[in-house]
Amino acid sequence: MNDTPNIEEAHFRTIESERLNAASSKGRPPRILLLHGSLRERSYSRLLTEEAARVLTRFGAETKMFDPSGLPLPDDADDHDPKVVELREAVIWSEGMVWCSPERHGAMTGILKAQVDWIPLSLGGIRPTQGKTLAIMQVSGGSQSFNSLNQMRILGRWMRLITIPNQSSVPKAFLEFDDDGRMKPSPFYDRMVDVMEELMKFTLLTRGCAEYLVDRYSERKESREELSTRVNRKGNRS
Repeated sequence: MNDTPNIEEAHFRTIESERLNAASSKGRPPRILLLHGSLRERSYSRLLTEEAARVLTRFGAETKMFDPSGLPLPDDADDHDPKVVELREAVIWSEGMVWCSPERHGAMTGILKAQVDWIPLSLGGIRPTQGKTLAIMQVSGGSQSFNSLNQMRILGRWMRLITIPNQSSVPKAFLEFDDDGRMKPSPFYDRMVDVMEELMKFTLLTRGCAEYLVDRYSERKESREELSTRVNRKGNRS
């Protein structure tokens, strides 16, 4: 069964991993974690994320979506909370991520930000996000905007992710999905496909060398204990 009926097959291309680098053509499919920023029953950020997951599957990725329902606010629970553990394990599992947030009061939602805030920059000397790829998308109830995208792009840099150049912004999202929650054919759908294709290519391109790309002189001078202490000390948080 074709789960991506809006794609015109004549123009769809599978990812030719051997054209990117030798390491990318070997081993498991790229593992992509998708996060969305709304808990509404009919959440357009979730619906767009589900469409992105279907497209990534067509491109050959293994996908996992995290449900933020039940995730406590940052600092309102300890690291052993089941939802926190689930999120962190999913991040470690992934090679790349997709973040999708509504724009609420001119900004990304606290729901998406809370998920990112639960991801530590360092976990026992391991940086869970460093060198991994990131694609960003946003949905809006009104005219097209890029406020959430701009914030997520800055946040991706802070988390030391390799954020791809392309991005997706869907205005008046309530008009872009049918009653079954599937996205209608449109230039906005095509752009989302573009973004997922680019994410796959960058993920494969950096596979096997992501750690080397972000290897830094200053951090090589630190021990794992010193790194973990510096990144996670209370003075870094307000």
